[in-house]
Amino acid sequence: MPDTHTPTAPTASRVRLGSNAGQPMTRRDGVAKVTGSATYAADNRPSDLLHAVFASAGIARGRVSHMDVDAAKSHPGVVKVLTPQNCPSLEIDPDAKPHAFSWRIEVLQNDSVRYAGQPIALVVAETLEAATEGARLLSPTYEEQPVRIGFDGDAPYDPPAIGIGSAPSFTKGDIDAGHASAEYSTETSIETPIQYHNAMETHAIVAEWNGDRLTLDTPNQAIVMARGMFAGYFGLPPENVTLRSPYLGGGFGSKAVPIGPQLLAILAARMLKRPVKLALRRDQMFGPVLHRGATRQTLKLGTDADGRLTALEHHSTGVTSSFDEFIEPAANASHNLYASPAIVTRHKAVRADIGTPGPMRAPGEASGSAALEIAMDIAAEAAGLDPLEFRLRNYAETDPASGKPFSSKALRECYAAAAKQFSWASRPRAPGQMRDDVGRLVGWGMGSCLFPNPMFPAQARAVLRRDGTALVETAGADMGQGAWTALAQIAADGVGLPADRIEFRSGTSDLPDGGIAGGSGHTASAGGALYAAGSDVIAKLAGLATNDPASPLFGAGNVGVAARNGRLFRADDETRSERYEDILARAGLDEIEGAGSGGRDPANAEARAMFSHGAVFAEVTIDPDLYQIRVSRLVGAFAAGRIINPKLAKSQLTGGMIWGVGFALHEEGLHDTRTGRPMNADLAGYHVPVNADVPSVEALIIDEEDPYVNPLGIKGVGEIGITGTVGAIANAVWHATGARIKSFPIHIDALLR
Repeated sequence: MPDTHTPTAPTASRVRLGSNAGQPMTRRDGVAKVTGSATYAADNRPSDLLHAVFASAGIARGRVSHMDVDAAKSHPGVVKVLTPQNCPSLEIDPDAKPHAFSWRIEVLQNDSVRYAGQPIALVVAETLEAATEGARLLSPTYEEQPVRIGFDGDAPYDPPAIGIGSAPSFTKGDIDAGHASAEYSTETSIETPIQYHNAMETHAIVAEWNGDRLTLDTPNQAIVMARGMFAGYFGLPPENVTLRSPYLGGGFGSKAVPIGPQLLAILAARMLKRPVKLALRRDQMFGPVLHRGATRQTLKLGTDADGRLTALEHHSTGVTSSFDEFIEPAANASHNLYASPAIVTRHKAVRADIGTPGPMRAPGEASGSAALEIAMDIAAEAAGLDPLEFRLRNYAETDPASGKPFSSKALRECYAAAAKQFSWASRPRAPGQMRDDVGRLVGWGMGSCLFPNPMFPAQARAVLRRDGTALVETAGADMGQGAWTALAQIAADGVGLPADRIEFRSGTSDLPDGGIAGGSGHTASAGGALYAAGSDVIAKLAGLATNDPASPLFGAGNVGVAARNGRLFRADDETRSERYEDILARAGLDEIEGAGSGGRDPANAEARAMFSHGAVFAEVTIDPDLYQIRVSRLVGAFAAGRIINPKLAKSQLTGGMIWGVGFALHEEGLHDTRTGRPMNADLAGYHVPVNADVPSVEALIIDEEDPYVNPLGIKGVGEIGITGTVGAIANAVWHATGARIKSFPIHIDALLR
């Protein structure tokens, strides 16, 4: 039964939620997904549907000199072949980057090739098979130019910004003095590879025009924002575009903005006046849809005789595309975690003939913390300290970069809980001392976790109905993380009803903007809007009751009322209450509506540093002859403010740690340095963890109250599990073998000495 809450919109960051929040409710979409009734974008089949396939460039740099368009057009079933020669222009140049969160994309502007896998033509046909064969018959030829791949192509340069508009450098204190005063000095170099988005559901779109109105079925993480982008490219008012995205088979940062193939499908649908479907093949995910950029990082740490940092210097060079910029903000991982009087971070960039990188789960923090946590272990070894003790000696009581107090921080509690569960105290200091019962080397390592708590503008609507149920709406996105379940729990508490008495609508752009499902900020942003909308409609209902002489709540306006389980109660006398249905019926209303928005107090945002924290402890076993590495155990403890659904939160945290296993041991995009073409553009060659790779993963949730981060006290759990895990695994490999890791993923040859 939902607990009492005040019916006015929250203004302080101490909202008291009801009993729906905090419960491990089963996902609302679970049955639909396991029974196959959930409709993903590519499952939509409007009448008279055409199928589109784009032809991918087979070179990485140069131009297309010829395509056999006639052969493709002559294939039975082929309806249209779009090339740079006949492709209509868009209202906005695809290279113009019309939005702060947009990239230069390829929509057949010309015959140039900027990376392997770039769309160079679109074939539209009556069947998928005909479109696929038509694309094959194009048989393109090229004029090639020398290709640039990896760090050795062009010279590094100073980028104007990194990530999404962040400064490329940061300085605090006197770094030279910090190094000069150090008793111990260590230097670490780490490389991280290109990692490609490979969600279970590839990018897809079904585009249908009705006059000047456009309906799009496409997986998307920022439904209303993306609607505006699509509208801009086609010169439409946003209200003329409906974007439907009820189910996503994973996004991880790659499905927030339009990509070139989607725009080509929309163009084809407009030209042919028939709906068009396009779904990327697995190999087409390696280029046009963003990826995590490769990094080459160097960290220099100075430590005094007591094992406290005197200097922390973190330099990173990131690989970006030849035609656009997104530089992985890896060095920024050193800004906010460990106390040091002097911190310097610098970023450089190298251009290569690849698709442009972009955000990928924990952008910057994942790759940067992987290097930072190794560097911290090396510094701990130099100072003769246990890795956990070294981190505790360098515990930051205030934000190292800004000096601001943290809105909340329970990292000490995370260290203690995870270390106890892992039995860290029994770990021998020297490497190579542990073996399991079959003779394999065993190593234990740890890493600290940190991720910021962004919020995005969000709106929501709540409607109380005369039958005692409620409708709540926000255009949010559920990528499989269970957002719609957690958001429905918050919404139910907002309107004072059990969760099974609300209808939750989301996933389409004609609803109030639910913000962006990214940055681990969706539950806080959309959830805050939903709770505020519920509070607004309850306040209106309370106004009806307290001003109605026939209501037992008449005259209670000064003392207030509370909403619980579909009734309003007088705050000073709970024997006086009334059902929602009776209040609306007596007022002659079928329903009453409220609206709300999500956000944090700007004063809090300015005054405090806001992060989720955690600690991960890893055990690895290594065959002493073959050096095959297995992660046998992961224990993580995380403090992320108020947890709305512990079951879903643990799923996200364990999923993040599993991604850390993939980062540490499996994932890497391999390109032929002669041609620039991906060499492992499938899930047989691009490895991700499977069940056999993660036999034991345990996530502990540490209670944490944050009165400042936002009115609901919610932080985020989607990405923090990766940070810390990668470094913990690398440190465990050292503890087992004595070999320090220089690059990821960790290959067998890195352990051969």
